[in-house]
Amino acid sequence: MRLAITIAARNLWRHKGKSLVIGAILFVGALIMTLGNAVISGMNRGLSENIVERFTGHIVVISDAQENPNILFTPMGKDIALIKHFEKVRGVLAQESYIASYLPAARGFSFVLTEEGDLDFAMLLGVDFPEYNKMFRENVKLVEGKLLEKNERGMLVSQGRRTRFFNDQNIWVKPVGFELDAAHFSDEAKKYRDKMIVKDSLVLMGASGESTAFDVRADIKGIVRYEFLDDYWKFFNILDIETFRECFQWVTGSDAAVNLTADTRNLMEKSDNLDSLFNENTVVAGNAGKSALAQSLKKLKQKSDAPGPKTDAGAYNVVFVKLKPGESLESRTRSLNEAFKAAQAPAQAVTWQKAIGQLGDMAGIIRGALMGFVFFIFFVAVIIIMNTLSMAALERTAELGMMRAVGAQKAFVTKMFFIETAVLAVVFGGLGIIFGAAAVPVAKAMQITAENNILQLLFGGKTFAPYLSAGDIAFGIFELGLVTVIASVYPIIVARRITPLDAISRD
Repeated sequence: MRLAITIAARNLWRHKGKSLVIGAILFVGALIMTLGNAVISGMNRGLSENIVERFTGHIVVISDAQENPNILFTPMGKDIALIKHFEKVRGVLAQESYIASYLPAARGFSFVLTEEGDLDFAMLLGVDFPEYNKMFRENVKLVEGKLLEKNERGMLVSQGRRTRFFNDQNIWVKPVGFELDAAHFSDEAKKYRDKMIVKDSLVLMGASGESTAFDVRADIKGIVRYEFLDDYWKFFNILDIETFRECFQWVTGSDAAVNLTADTRNLMEKSDNLDSLFNENTVVAGNAGKSALAQSLKKLKQKSDAPGPKTDAGAYNVVFVKLKPGESLESRTRSLNEAFKAAQAPAQAVTWQKAIGQLGDMAGIIRGALMGFVFFIFFVAVIIIMNTLSMAALERTAELGMMRAVGAQKAFVTKMFFIETAVLAVVFGGLGIIFGAAAVPVAKAMQITAENNILQLLFGGKTFAPYLSAGDIAFGIFELGLVTVIASVYPIIVARRITPLDAISRD
């Protein structure tokens, strides 16, 4: 082995030109692969920080009747199935030790009605806002007005949705109780200020496939933006959970707050005997009319007899779940589904990538393209190094033939060639990894920002923040070693085939 190392070192020095060419290829390949790994890790980390930690959680729980797991960016007007028997679902979530926190919510699509007769739409997210903002690291930032407080009714309109309202209908929404602030006008609003219709509340009518939606008026408490990936989340306007339920005619905890007159209570008490409610002068549209009235009175009675407001007791169609650090997403998603099945809870758990649909797919495509690029560099480096080493072996036919003639075995030639390639990989490839690792904090410190949506997904946020962990460096070393081994195989085969006769014929 010592002799093989000595001869390999002599050969590298003797063929300095080819050694430098191979070394340069290894250096550039290792540098690019290291930077590529850092970009991929930075993207994964950024998406985890800006999507998982600030909007969706790791796992999203939906009804087992929901066919399409894409529930956040589902086509407009498409219903999301209600999670039935939510108390069973909540019981499972509360007992699983790997869950750090969870937040029940409601996602829906509503029409926006105006006195002017125009029709618009809004994507609604019904939540207990203080708990929502706490869980998602205060990703919702106030632009104007105030944020919703605990148990407060109202709506938070996204800055992007407000701009769209004005562009579509000349309606400029502002927080109730606050003066109109021209400093926040969009370019279009400044241009057409004289046509502006100012509103501090909106009439919402939930779009439900079962035709059970109501129209409710919601005061606008604040205008907000999302700190990270606002271009994607700006479609979501936040509504308190009770108003959301009323908008979609779900059961609400606040139905108990209905004030009933004495006459109405008297009617409800007699609702079991409808004939006693009417005299001979009363006109009723037959049995259908009596049935409709009975249902209305029954529902009103249920509302009046309901207990005090209790947000957790109401209806939801989505639950955001965060896992404890270090937990496997895929494994825990399967575990949670098994737990739901065992408890006969009518729910299913899906990963955040599936829940955000096209956005998750787009992020996956970008990540795949980056990995493909790194693999391409890997492949090109292997081919170039292999060809260069093969040519070097053929040019050294006389030398190798003489070595074989004086007793060098094929195993010795194999060791010598592999050592030569390994030395180049360690020296030049190692330098490439070191330079790549040093370039990562420099690139991060440059604070390169992006306004383009695709670039924001590539960056994992608005700022380019590559990240290189010890695991990434270890993976880079593994890639370098793999390149070295694969690139050495064919040149070693070529060198082993050279015989003393080949050396004589070459001379």
